[in-house]
Amino acid sequence: MQRRQFLFSGLAAAAAPAVRPNIVLILADDMGFSDVGCYGSEIETPNIDALARRGVRFTQFYNAARCCPTRASLLTGRYPHQAGVGHMVEDWQKPGYRGSLNPECRTLAQVLTGAGYRSTMAGKWHVCPASEKHRQNWPLQRGFARFFGSMAGGGNYFKPGPLMDGNQNVGLLDGYYTDMLGEWSAKFIRESAASGQPFFHYAAFTAPHWPLQAPAEEVRRFEERYRKGWDAIRQARHERQVKMGLIDPKWKLAPRDPAVLEWAAEQDKDWQASRMAVHAAMVSSLDRNVGRIVDAVGQAGQLDNTLFLFLSDNGASAEILKERRAGVWTPEANKPGGNVRGVSPGPAWSYASYGPDWAHVSNTPFRRHKMWVHEGGISTPLIAAWGKRLKGGALQRETGHIIDVMPTVAEVAGAAAPAGGEGSSLLPLMQGQRRTLHESLGWEHEGNRAVRAGDWKLVAERGKPWELYNLKEDRTETRDLAASESARVKEMTERYQGWAQRCQVEPWETVRPARSGANAAAD
Repeated sequence: MQRRQFLFSGLAAAAAPAVRPNIVLILADDMGFSDVGCYGSEIETPNIDALARRGVRFTQFYNAARCCPTRASLLTGRYPHQAGVGHMVEDWQKPGYRGSLNPECRTLAQVLTGAGYRSTMAGKWHVCPASEKHRQNWPLQRGFARFFGSMAGGGNYFKPGPLMDGNQNVGLLDGYYTDMLGEWSAKFIRESAASGQPFFHYAAFTAPHWPLQAPAEEVRRFEERYRKGWDAIRQARHERQVKMGLIDPKWKLAPRDPAVLEWAAEQDKDWQASRMAVHAAMVSSLDRNVGRIVDAVGQAGQLDNTLFLFLSDNGASAEILKERRAGVWTPEANKPGGNVRGVSPGPAWSYASYGPDWAHVSNTPFRRHKMWVHEGGISTPLIAAWGKRLKGGALQRETGHIIDVMPTVAEVAGAAAPAGGEGSSLLPLMQGQRRTLHESLGWEHEGNRAVRAGDWKLVAERGKPWELYNLKEDRTETRDLAASESARVKEMTERYQGWAQRCQVEPWETVRPARSGANAAAD
């Protein structure tokens, strides 16, 4: 099958641009800080890189460490626990952990639709359970005029589902899900452009979230690339990041993850290389569909009048899937589906992840992964492009957070951001100006916790003592200063406790016993 590489040309069609700007928000899933070319990757991502050339790359932008919490913050402008989604979509009977958006929260779509925009979405919702009981929190009930995608966190890419078209369950469909979401995004953009209204489109891809599945022709492009191993690939990414100016050369590359062997000691090199090859193919597929989305905007004559935002919901995932079936029948369905050494992933029958071995490459140069709140778990690329209104190729080094998306989008649209939000608009930073900095930022997920104030960050893994880092000098968190800065640790601990109390964060040991036992296997 011939697969078109969508690389937008920037040519505008004859249609006159709307007076108010359109907004296209593109969210990747489980994509690490260094997984796209313009952030240091060896994976070719020409469409995402083209957005970066036309716009601004943020070097210190943060998410909320995991899919559901980040999506809740993105949609509402609140911290995840304030929005009711402090963990996943299970109801733990505590205000910050109801697993579904609070009724008092308004979403981006509700705000923009109320301001005269046509709001559409394709992709992963995952901020409430899929049951009819939670219908009031489904996308159409939360401000979107059109929705196609999945309520849950992930699944088979070649027969995705169950999928929703609006409020209608359309079951499992054939087709590669990343391409499907690109096609539906383009369709919704064309519909919106024809309506004459300014539009907001939210493209929430599942790629490159596990399972590692990608079209064979896409995987073949990367089959040889990763045989040199994670140590060499990670070092090369770091060197490119320094050369690009993304990373201060005085920050040491974080040590190899403690769960990962030196590449020379790895016994299954071919199998390991195949895992990263599929991940790279999934990133490549994502990029191709970003191109499809941008092309649809350009064909509508709206390229210069549209703000594009591209980011990821958390750092790369170190999760290791146990042997399991793909859940979809194929002629090869009797083959082992999980992380089975010697069984290369990629086809529809496989159901594997790439674990910490390659996740620590995706998160170069930082420590830890998705679900942790060290820099590797919470750092995301953020690219903003908006015609000629932003300086092309610029780097923005000020700190930003996912809570800032709501006020940014509201300001661009000329709408009022809802009361109760915690963020502030990124628009001045996008335009190369200054803004009032956050006094502090907080994180908590599964007992992993952190607070950042200025250049200082206090962080701890669940059940372990606080660590303290000066991120201006050591953003890769290699030199813990807690022992020599006890007064600062005390002051920042109090900051964290104040944030946690205000934001409905509970100590992990008090909420964990209420868990249902269903540890989100597709998040």
